[in-house]
Amino acid sequence: MKHKLILLLALLFAFPAFAQTDRVQELIQEGITLMDNGELDASIAKLQEARKLDPKNSLVLYEIGLAHYLKTDYQKALEITAPLVKGKKAFDQAFQLRGNSYDMLGDPTKAIKTYEEGLKKFPNSGPLYLEAGVVMLKTNAPDKALTYFEKGIEMAPRRPSNYYWAAKLFLDSDEEVWGMLYGELFRNLEPNSARSSEISKLLYDTYKSEIKFISDTAASVSFSKSNVMGFNSKTSSFNLPFGTMSYEMTLAVSVAGKKQIDLPSLHQIRTSFVENFYGNDINKRFDNLLFQWHRTLQEAGHFEAYNYWLLSAGDVETFNTWVEQHEQQFQAFADWYTQDRFPVSPQSYFHRSQLSNVTLSTEE
Repeated sequence: MKHKLILLLALLFAFPAFAQTDRVQELIQEGITLMDNGELDASIAKLQEARKLDPKNSLVLYEIGLAHYLKTDYQKALEITAPLVKGKKAFDQAFQLRGNSYDMLGDPTKAIKTYEEGLKKFPNSGPLYLEAGVVMLKTNAPDKALTYFEKGIEMAPRRPSNYYWAAKLFLDSDEEVWGMLYGELFRNLEPNSARSSEISKLLYDTYKSEIKFISDTAASVSFSKSNVMGFNSKTSSFNLPFGTMSYEMTLAVSVAGKKQIDLPSLHQIRTSFVENFYGNDINKRFDNLLFQWHRTLQEAGHFEAYNYWLLSAGDVETFNTWVEQHEQQFQAFADWYTQDRFPVSPQSYFHRSQLSNVTLSTEE
């Protein structure tokens, strides 16, 4: 009886705390809804109510700071969020918001410093690498931007945006090969957005511009200018450049017999590429997650539908006509694909560095 009385008293005293917590959560949600609807002043007022009930609530402070950021009051956003990057309660979104605020105030140096401080605490934060890369692009430092984007791919491989920017930078360079790979990976990670359609068209256009038919029997393929085979005297081995030694050579063989570049021929070329890559044992040195994914699609009987979808923005009319003529085939692919089969995870992902240090010994 005594234990029951103690438990009852404990519950009675705890009830106001539970009720207050529930009310704080309600106010936060109401504030977020108002913010999403563009009612920023009303959102801040609602969130301030929550703050009075729970002054140390990190989420409340973050949402108030975000509302001020959206109001373009960046200095206030910095003031509100200052406690959120200190101590054990720090979280990466707070560093992101503060870095963005410095960026909008025209101080890229402080922005980068803030992102870097956040990355020391949260080295797997894809958004922090992304924001740092974007700031570097704004300051006309694309090489530094690319370093951040590719590190973001390595540390947070399920986050699409770092692939997006890395793909765009490479597709606008002499090393389009990496843009082709990163771009396709992005298309799979973010399949239903305007950015995804943008990358789809870029992939298609790059195929068209970099595969040229110079006669009825010959074609040139140019996706990389890196053709230097560096020699390591300590290991007596050559470093093999993926772009020219693997990708371009395999693609050149796969293009044989084609007369033009369009969706039907690109499906045939990409199919031949996979067959040549694995059939000629090129995979023994240069295998990677993306080409393994192509084999999975082939084995599942969906590679044709996938290729038409992947490059669809390059020729929308041809794609739509194909879908009309292959409705069941495309629906079967869509049903299969939407089961989240794309195999990217922190343990299994593609990164350029995986193919940048492939070697051939002098004894081979």
